[in-house]
Amino acid sequence: MSVSHSTSSARARTIRLGAASAIAFLALSAYVSRTGDAPKLVGISWVAFTAMAGAAALGGHTTADHPRGLVWGYGLASGAMIASAAAFLLPQAIGYAAKPGGFGVAAGILTGFGAHTIGHRLSHLDLPLDRTTAELSAHSLAAGSIIGVVYTAMPGLGPLLGLAIVSHKGPAGYAAARRLARTDRSPAMLLLPAAGVGIAALAVTVVSFPTGPVFRAVVFGFAAGIFLHVAMDFLPHCETGSDVHDAVTRSAHDHDHALLDRLRLHAVASTGLGAAVVAAAWVLLQ
Repeated sequence: MSVSHSTSSARARTIRLGAASAIAFLALSAYVSRTGDAPKLVGISWVAFTAMAGAAALGGHTTADHPRGLVWGYGLASGAMIASAAAFLLPQAIGYAAKPGGFGVAAGILTGFGAHTIGHRLSHLDLPLDRTTAELSAHSLAAGSIIGVVYTAMPGLGPLLGLAIVSHKGPAGYAAARRLARTDRSPAMLLLPAAGVGIAALAVTVVSFPTGPVFRAVVFGFAAGIFLHVAMDFLPHCETGSDVHDAVTRSAHDHDHALLDRLRLHAVASTGLGAAVVAAAWVLLQ
């Protein structure tokens, strides 16, 4: 089999997988919207899908790297996620039952770390998607499941928490699409992680869960741990081997240490602003 034929076949599988994911998400959204049970989840899911799919489309057609934009995208998103998990999820977990909630936080952080670390093995399998996309898909499905459980357990929660949690989808989609474009792979496969949050979150609405305080404490704690791990993973590091450093190198700056030092200041400012935006939104919506 020729290399060109193999590449063409891989692209076709990728497009089919992405299209199937988008269709499944659209069908599930229509079903849940018709029942009227989870309008907030539908909205949050579509924000996540649009953010990642739109950013992926932009990243796949961008020829130049913009390290400062990457820093601000990652920084704003990770700062917002950290503030949201700390302000909206941790108090709920501790309030329901302190120690089970604390164990839930520990389980969430360790599960996130384990999934990310073991995800490296995906690169050794013959999958129609690359390692980065597979990890993003796993993150999306896990995050969607937790968001679905949290909003099903507490339907009175406002959309601010969910929107802040999925805020990293945009920069993640952009960065992943740039990696795929550089290896001549189709960004269409990112439709799977883009739709994954909604597929998992909306599917959860049709399942019944226990409502006891211990169960809720563990769920909210686990959610806080997962999202804190993801947020820390998206902090805009500027060290060698990071996405930011790679973007600086590719944008003809080579190993520009002065630029990296300036970007570190942008990293601190962007994460602080992301957290401040969530805090300000909470104050205004009180």
